[in-house]
Amino acid sequence: MTQMPSLPHPPSRNNDLDLRRFFGNLLQYKWSIVAITLVFMAGGWVYGQLSTPIYQGDALVQVERRGTINPLTDAMGAEADDSAMAEVRILRSRLVLGQVVDQTDVDTMVRPRRLPLVGEYVQRNGIARPDLDELPILGSLLERLPFDPVSYVDFDEAVWGGESIHVGELAVDEPYRNTAFTLRVAGSDRYQLLLGEEILGEGLVGVDERFLEGAVLLRVAEIDAPERSEFELIKLSRMAAIGSLASRLDVISDGGRGSGGTGIITLLLRGEDRAEIHDSLNAITRTFLMQNVERQSEEADKRLRFLEEQAPEVRESLSAAENRLNAYRVEAGSVDLDSESASLVMRVVELEEQLSEMEVTEEEMAQRYTRHHPAYQSLMRQRSRLIEERDRLNERIDEMPGSQQEIIRLTRDVEVAQSIYVSMLNRAQELEVSRAGIVGNIRIIDDAHVSGWPISPNRKLITLLYSFLGVLLGLTYAVVRGLMNRGIETPQQMEEMGLPVYATIPKSESQEKLVRKVRNRREKYRKSVICGALATTQPTDGAIEALRGLRTSLHFAMLEAKNNCIMITGPSVELGKSFTCINLAATCAQAGQRVLIIDADMRKGHIHDAFQGGADSGLSELLSGRIEWQEAIRQTDIEGLHYIPRGNKPPNPSELLMQKRFSMFIEGFSPEYDLVIIDTPPVLAVTDATIVGKVAGTSLMIARFQVTSAKEIEAALRRLETAGVTVRGSILNGIESRLAKHYGYEYYSYSYN
Repeated sequence: MTQMPSLPHPPSRNNDLDLRRFFGNLLQYKWSIVAITLVFMAGGWVYGQLSTPIYQGDALVQVERRGTINPLTDAMGAEADDSAMAEVRILRSRLVLGQVVDQTDVDTMVRPRRLPLVGEYVQRNGIARPDLDELPILGSLLERLPFDPVSYVDFDEAVWGGESIHVGELAVDEPYRNTAFTLRVAGSDRYQLLLGEEILGEGLVGVDERFLEGAVLLRVAEIDAPERSEFELIKLSRMAAIGSLASRLDVISDGGRGSGGTGIITLLLRGEDRAEIHDSLNAITRTFLMQNVERQSEEADKRLRFLEEQAPEVRESLSAAENRLNAYRVEAGSVDLDSESASLVMRVVELEEQLSEMEVTEEEMAQRYTRHHPAYQSLMRQRSRLIEERDRLNERIDEMPGSQQEIIRLTRDVEVAQSIYVSMLNRAQELEVSRAGIVGNIRIIDDAHVSGWPISPNRKLITLLYSFLGVLLGLTYAVVRGLMNRGIETPQQMEEMGLPVYATIPKSESQEKLVRKVRNRREKYRKSVICGALATTQPTDGAIEALRGLRTSLHFAMLEAKNNCIMITGPSVELGKSFTCINLAATCAQAGQRVLIIDADMRKGHIHDAFQGGADSGLSELLSGRIEWQEAIRQTDIEGLHYIPRGNKPPNPSELLMQKRFSMFIEGFSPEYDLVIIDTPPVLAVTDATIVGKVAGTSLMIARFQVTSAKEIEAALRRLETAGVTVRGSILNGIESRLAKHYGYEYYSYSYN
């Protein structure tokens, strides 16, 4: 026997269904996504408008190689470092910024008392203080509020647009640095100064006032604010002001000249006040230039001081040498030098002059280099050679006759002292000229310029980012809601649990118009009741067409049933059991059948509301024996359709259904009607459905689209099966056809007129 080859399994559609489910969630919650996005977009726009604008100013300086413009000589003897990094460090140092703080008022802070949240925006945009007397409507609205919003936001103390003060001077002793004082306007030319809640005193505009026994000096130049307006005054400590200025300053260098750069340094200063940025940035560049000139002239000053200190000693040495020479000439008579002796004296004088200059140079290099530096070592070698040559000449002089030796030595001393003295005077004059010509190696290229547009906040970018965040949160909300919604979405899910789907009923907008929210006095929550039959008001509705299909399916499903009684139940409430019972019965009656609806939900049944009847004299009274069956059955406007209401709520509904009277009545009613439909309470809530299911020949389970979970259906099936009730099929109610396609279930709905 040849074995038939197995057919390949169709490819899995799980991925496709997951994508459809994902996009279905997005479609279902699209308005929530749009609302969240708009809320965040509006929040970003408001945040951008309320944020304080930050401005930036810039200036350019250049580090050059030259240090002086001395036309006589390069007295400085050194060039500026090729790298500008040292100058960058100096620019941010306390040496420069400290002088800027001393020259400007950056250490004096004047802050107006603003309205909460919107105060800075109000003052920045010049929004004037409103007059409540001129706005009677607004005033009356504020009076009706349960609290006083004016006092809550300090309306009188807050500073509005166009209101300000000008502080001419604020000086405080060191213990009161970084301390916040409050200036309260007391009039057009008067004010009060407070420390916390303590009033320190009053002052007049334009007058130097002292408070706290002279520890605080304040002069207010101008007041342009109404009475009771408040301003906060703070005098920062010098280090705090320097730190604040340094935190707002950026110094950018493109490298030194030797590294291929131009030596250009860019200074960037940020802040809220454009005028303060301009003044502070110009002060930084000027201070940087002046300290550079002072630093360059410092070496010339040291050399000049050294020459001035040595000049008196050299002059005394010259005078002493001349006196010794004159005294020897008087004692020994006229003694002249021959040509050889004169030549020796001239050479010795030259050597002494060179050694004297090297001594000055050595003093300068000792301050700049270590003794192991190559330049310093080269100078020492030159000095050693000159000393050796001088010693050789002195040895030649020692070999001459005694009178010649003495006259040569005395003449040498006079010539050397005189040469050194003249050289020192000339060098001092050169240094004076050089110091006057020093301009430093810093050049200001561009003065401070502050842009008219703020660098932050970027309102467009903030709005865009907030909008993007809103979209992300909206999508997250939709995905989370979709993940939390584990309700039945396709008929295949019902069939996988062994329940054939007899009908898929679409959601009807017309049916929603027939539902009313009512609340009895005894009940805390409102409940939904049906106030009409959709089959009579909108017979062409898609839901009614689906119920007509269910009517046909039930005709064949009930062929093997023990009776013509159908129980429609569900796991929980709000699934559409009553809607299905009412309109299924109506469609069957319209087809010419005799139909009876029994409302077996004796707790909360409301089928009687659909037919504008009352709940009394119904099933509960029939089962308890207080009325006969003729009194319980009621006629409707639809020919062939009758119903039995639930009756008054009994204390023991389940016990009434368990009596033989219920099964006897069902057996008695069944032959009189073509179809008996019983509406029951939820299976998982009470046991009534399990009791009714034993009597009914056919039991159907109803589930609602995206509401009823698979676990609820499984639990309801187990409970019914435990009681011996077999569920023949199911109904999927409330399908939204627009969403069903996105969830992987193609629901087809057609109209034929």
